Parts: sequence; C-alpha cells; structure tokens
Amino acid sequence: MATTSDIRRGLCIEFNNDIYTILEFLHVKPGKGNAFVRTKLKSLTSGKIIDHTFPAGHKINPVRVERRKYQFLYNDDSGYHFMDNETYEQISLPEDFISSPQFLKEGEIIDVLFDAKNERPLMAELPQYVILQVQSTVPGDKGNTVTNAMKPATLETGATIKVPLFINEGDYVKINTQTGEYYERVKS
Repeated sequence: MATTSDIRRGLCIEFNNDIYTILEFLHVKPGKGNAFVRTKLKSLTSGKIIDHTFPAGHKINPVRVERRKYQFLYNDDSGYHFMDNETYEQISLPEDFISSPQFLKEGEIIDVLFDAKNERPLMAELPQYVILQVQSTVPGDKGNTVTNAMKPATLETGATIKVPLFINEGDYVKINTQTGEYYERVKS
C-alpha cells in the first residue's frame, strides 16, 4: 500500500475496480482545511479520463505494470497484431487499446503495457514522435507566407494532418503522436 505522497505522473493504481494511470496531479495545501491531491486519471482498460481528488494521506493501491517492446505487423477485422521480437509471440489488440493508431505503420516498434499480476495487455503506446512520408497534398501557393498557413496532407498510413505550405508529396515529416500535429520536416 502507498499513500497520496507517493503519487507521481505515470504511476498505475487500482481505483474503482479498474486500473488507472496518473496523467496529472497537484498537491494542494489550502490555508484553511485539510490538504488534498487533485489528479487526472486515465483508465487503461476503457481509455476514459476522469478527475478525482484524494484527501492527503489516503491509501492507494499501486499496480505493477511492465513495458514490453512489440513490433506492429498488420491490422484486420480482428484487431491490430503485434509480435515480441525476442520470443516471437504474437498478440492482437483492439483499436481502442492503442494510442494514436492512425500513425501506426508496419514494422514500427511500440511499447505494450502489461498488468504484471494477470499477464494481460492494458494498452499500446507509440513513441512521442514518428516519421512518416507525405503521400498526397496540394501544392503550396508561392508568396503566401504572411501567416502560418497550413494545408491538409495525407500520410503513408492514411492519416490526414495539417502541414505548412512548403511541404510537398514525398517529403518526410515528424509528427507528435500525442497531439496529432506536424512537428518538423525531416531530411530523407
């Protein structure tokens, strides 16, 4: 057992018969009254995000979670298929278990979080940034650079994002998978 003083970003806890990860937290000590910890929790089974306030000193039940590297193979009607490169064991996960599945390309190495006690996958996380090729986009207008003008671009995975006007078909771009936004152009 742990207490609210052990709360940190990324900690996985058992709460309301589910497993949650802590996205944000804030220890608050008001001038009047008892201290408390305000948290933002994300369910690892449903993906639902909730806000919850714990009183200071409240007991929490941490869950041991293991991160394992898996390679993305393909997706079909039964889900997204991954392979452990060490044991060659394959697993299939539904789309809602994967953060930003629209940026997942074949051969990509990702982290799969497992509940160490029950040996069941909880979620799959892409790296913070991925590099993808632009498959199609409209040509940018010359001289239209007074503002930060953006245009739509379709990537090799089929995802559509907004990119600056100077990006052309065939260029490689770095995308932030947490926000789904263009980050920078990458030399191939």
